[in-house]
Amino acid sequence: MKRLTSAPNLALATLWADQLCAAGIDASVQRAWAGSIAGEIPPDQALPEVWVTDEARHAEAQALLHELRHPPWHEWVCRECLERVEGPFEVCWNCGTPRPGAA
Repeated sequence: MKRLTSAPNLALATLWADQLCAAGIDASVQRAWAGSIAGEIPPDQALPEVWVTDEARHAEAQALLHELRHPPWHEWVCRECLERVEGPFEVCWNCGTPRPGAA
């Protein structure tokens, strides 16, 4: 097993581990409940951690985690109303026209 990252909270650690598992990378959350003793130990030592079981897939897991933490943002101009649309939106917020190339 190899440590991938620490997470700011249990919800994100669990989400990241679940997403890695869904991609076929066996991952688990360690120190899930250590937050309850923060103060008795340094707070940064009480954060939940995501670990990868197969050390050979650590780099692949890092790349996937980077994508999860930094989703691609698209900026496009609506072909109907010429409104500039920023973010992960599939339709124009102004007129409802689908983004070019969106399914």
